[in-house]
Amino acid sequence: MTTRLLPPRAAHALAFLCALAAALALAACSPTYNWRDYTSPDARYRVTFPAKPSSATRTIDLDGLQVSMTMTAAEVEGATFAVGAAEAPDAGRAQAALAAMKLALLRNIGATLPPAQATAAVATAATVDATGTGQGRPMRLVGRFEARGPRFYQVIVIGRDKTVPPEQIEQFLTSFTLL
Repeated sequence: MTTRLLPPRAAHALAFLCALAAALALAACSPTYNWRDYTSPDARYRVTFPAKPSSATRTIDLDGLQVSMTMTAAEVEGATFAVGAAEAPDAGRAQAALAAMKLALLRNIGATLPPAQATAAVATAATVDATGTGQGRPMRLVGRFEARGPRFYQVIVIGRDKTVPPEQIEQFLTSFTLL
């Protein structure tokens, strides 16, 4: 039996192609939605994000109420999955903040709600599913707003209209639990 060696160039090309094939195979196994559990270190909630989240805190004005809000978010294919958490001086102001957060987010995308949703009073929880425009593109905002005592939360998915599968939105929103 005779063993024939490949010329050096061919051997390098073959090694490169094998490495490329292995890299492509690994990339093909990487899911678009890589769900992971996240527990807030200070805001008393747990949620499952579709990618590794990052957090930032800043002061915002919610209809005259200045609060420090921590936003934890992950982005997948142009859609943002986010949880915002803040604390008001008391439970009454936390409930009022829910309506202000909801209205601010709707204004950000120029969305309008059906009259029944737009005028509905927000008690300790509310949901929204609205479309609008952001940066000249159709946008969709789906979320829920919740208060428990003086703490309040927004759990939202916002992105280009029709780019986030409904089951991904559902998985994110339903994974949110208060501790």
